[in-house]
Parts: sequence; structure tokens; C-alpha cells
Amino acid sequence: MGDDLDRLERLSTDELRERAFSLARHRWDVQFFWRLLRSIPAAEAAAGHLEASEAGIATASARVSEALSAEGDPEVQEALRPLYIAYLSEHGDG
Repeated sequence: MGDDLDRLERLSTDELRERAFSLARHRWDVQFFWRLLRSIPAAEAAAGHLEASEAGIATASARVSEALSAEGDPEVQEALRPLYIAYLSEHGDG
């Protein structure tokens, strides 16, 4: 498992996101996407976007689109790396 985790850590954030999304779609894993959406405000804060992290439920639709988009903020995507790695490691795509 350590080797798999090391291999995942070496992947780019874009590759991790694509792999995690593909696996979650294949598994019909709505919980992964829900966990990802819940994590976006914290990822935005970690990326220094405090005003965005304070946004409420009114922006939920935009957050869904952004979370599922490869064109989202690179700093936010980078902050979501641990979720992609944990998901792929947990479900055997290492």
C-alpha cells in the first residue's frame, strides 16, 4: 500500500482529479462527490480565498460546476489533492 500511495503522490493534481472522478463515476459514488463539495470551502480558505470560503448555500450550484470542472482554480484543486489521493488509495486505483 505504501508503494501505491507514493505512486499517487507523484501524479499531477490534474491526473489525480481525473482518475478520482473517473473511478467515482464508474462506481456511482455520490458520496465521494458530496465529500468533495463539502470540502471546497475549506480548500478555498487554504488557497487564500477567504471571501469565497464564506459563501453560503446560495452558491451551491456554481460550486458543483466548479468542482466537476478541470478548469477550476488551480490553487483550490491543489488543496483538494488529499481527497483525490485518499479516494484512489482507498478504492484500489493506486
